Amino acid sequence: MLINQDRGYKGIGMEGRIATWYAKNTQKDMAEFRSLADRLSKEIPAHSRVLEVAPGPGCLSIELTKLGQYEMTGLDISDTFVEIATANAQKESVKVDFRQGNVSAMPFDDNTFDLIVCRAAFKNFSQPLQAMNEMYRVLKLGGHAIIADLRKDASLEEVDDYIKKTDLSRINLLLYKIIFRFVLIPRAYSKQQFVEMASRSRFGKSEIIESGIGFEVILGK
Repeated sequence: MLINQDRGYKGIGMEGRIATWYAKNTQKDMAEFRSLADRLSKEIPAHSRVLEVAPGPGCLSIELTKLGQYEMTGLDISDTFVEIATANAQKESVKVDFRQGNVSAMPFDDNTFDLIVCRAAFKNFSQPLQAMNEMYRVLKLGGHAIIADLRKDASLEEVDDYIKKTDLSRINLLLYKIIFRFVLIPRAYSKQQFVEMASRSRFGKSEIIESGIGFEVILGK
């Protein structure tokens, strides 16, 4: 199945109260953020320039900055998330440059970053191929982009098991189940779709590692 360059999808409007609700519940995933940050910190040389695309409330960027001397930047299309992430970084006494912008037209020069990370957001991009090409453009030669996202073939049972591990209230558990079933899974990509998209992008190829209800797509320049 070919991936259209434009999906005609703008995503849930993550502004105002919706963004605040999401940010509050995202705190329940801190163990996962810390685990990913710890793993990445062991692979990134000191003083690397790192970009997180769609960081939301900034949890991963903040945790990663705590672990090493990195020049960390976060780019999110939501003004509310930029405000929340900036405030969270200040509370944790770390320096992260959170700014508003579109991943399909990033406000950065060519060959700027050593690493790009995009967690749980790529499926919502309205121009996925353009977003992937922009990642290639702003990466330095030898740099990598890591896209971690939901698998389209994740079963409802697997998703329910994943959600049950979070410390959410009953109402939020129900909301999350509804969102996964009717919003996130329909938007997610299969492994083959990512392989195809990467082959059509400037990266030309990808490495995909399945894990739990998702996978990591590793792209090298």
